[in-house]
Amino acid sequence: MRAWKYLLGALLLSAISIWSALLSPKDNNLHLIACDVGQGDAILAIYGKFQILTDGGPDNSVLTCLEKYIPFWDREIELVILTHTQLDHYGGLIEVFSRYKVGTFLTNDFDAGTYGLEALKNAMGGAMTRVVKPAVGTRLRLGMIYLDILHSADGLNSTKINDYSIVTRLTFADFEALLTGDIGASVTEEIISRGRMEDVDYIKIPHHGSKNGLTPALLEESRPEIAVISVGKNNFYGHPHEETLEMLKNRGIKILRTDEVGDVEIVTDGKTYWQKSN
Repeated sequence: MRAWKYLLGALLLSAISIWSALLSPKDNNLHLIACDVGQGDAILAIYGKFQILTDGGPDNSVLTCLEKYIPFWDREIELVILTHTQLDHYGGLIEVFSRYKVGTFLTNDFDAGTYGLEALKNAMGGAMTRVVKPAVGTRLRLGMIYLDILHSADGLNSTKINDYSIVTRLTFADFEALLTGDIGASVTEEIISRGRMEDVDYIKIPHHGSKNGLTPALLEESRPEIAVISVGKNNFYGHPHEETLEMLKNRGIKILRTDEVGDVEIVTDGKTYWQKSN
């Protein structure tokens, strides 16, 4: 009987500790997580009660990331951004819309020309989400997070779907991150020509580190200290390309890859930043 009392007491203390941790106030830091979704992109930004998800990866593996970093009772994501309509960026969003309330969906116009995109449109409609088309120069704010739209499909005439990627600069006090979708050289040149590129701390390397994404001009203008590559292990495309890695190494930029370390979580208080181990 005494042993059972000790066991019940230990379980009660354990339960209290767990619930205390879960219900304790969130810290005042920004958490920027490049989710390990294989060959695709999904970047989750969390500050207090606010969450921004940029892309959803190719499949439902993004849900594992969301469940890991978002409390189970929080079923709303304030802002979801789809950079462009390729499966490795939108696939997981179908289920995200089914399982979470999405406050605002930032996306370029797209035609539901495939089964996957049709499913995404249906999920969007069922969620009754506010859909916003981005415009270059627009600034959004969620709590202490600011998002500047550096590039969108507005007025663009290109045959390359990657050129339609929405590019954002995320700012949290003195910390800045450049989220690039799958842009290539022509879009980089266009952003630079508009004078909208600034020094950043963090860059999400375009197009999973392919040789057609990152350019010397992009690095010269953005001058990042951390480069995050979202990429699948032993992927068919050979990403990240050796030329891209050499470009980063030659500038002394720290490289973090999801195929090597899993989720890449950077935490910042707005002045300094650090990598949090999984």
